[in-house]
Amino acid sequence: MSDMWTGARIRLRGVEAEDWRGFRDLARNTVDARNADMVETPASDEHWRAWTAERAGRAPGSESFRLVIEVLDDGAFAGAVSVGETDRRAGRFKTGIEIARDHRRRGYAAEATELVLTYMFAEQRHHKCAVEVYAFNEGSLALYRSMGFVEEGRLREHEFFGGAYHDLVLFGLTADEFWATHERPSVR
Repeated sequence: MSDMWTGARIRLRGVEAEDWRGFRDLARNTVDARNADMVETPASDEHWRAWTAERAGRAPGSESFRLVIEVLDDGAFAGAVSVGETDRRAGRFKTGIEIARDHRRRGYAAEATELVLTYMFAEQRHHKCAVEVYAFNEGSLALYRSMGFVEEGRLREHEFFGGAYHDLVLFGLTADEFWATHERPSVR
């Protein structure tokens, strides 16, 4: 790893205005968009250019942020990872991930999540990460379980879309649980 934002296959980087097509494509697949609470009426390319340009112009260092997942081999936009609902006093935050369909099942989601967790636990001194996953999203349930997240609860029939109510599964991971299976960053 050459820096804290680069893994074996991907790197996390700030949003650039040119990423608008990647974000548009993530939102266009309404089945996947439901996993990210993004089901909306179709938006124009101009909307996506403006939306992405506004995010690209945000100053770094916010308590909530979104980073692009970029494939090291070819520089492709593979998705995005976000951090939000940060509570410094309690030492907790939430994270979420979106992977483009043609980049799934390659380990990018786990690698991106590990990079974010390392940053939030080692650099921002947070104690706990929370994740919410729709109960039908088998891929994300398996991802977070494989990373050591513990199921802490279920909000029954909590979200409505696609003509039905869906359960939301709540997961948590503490810094101690993460460091038990990951090497702490070196300063050398």
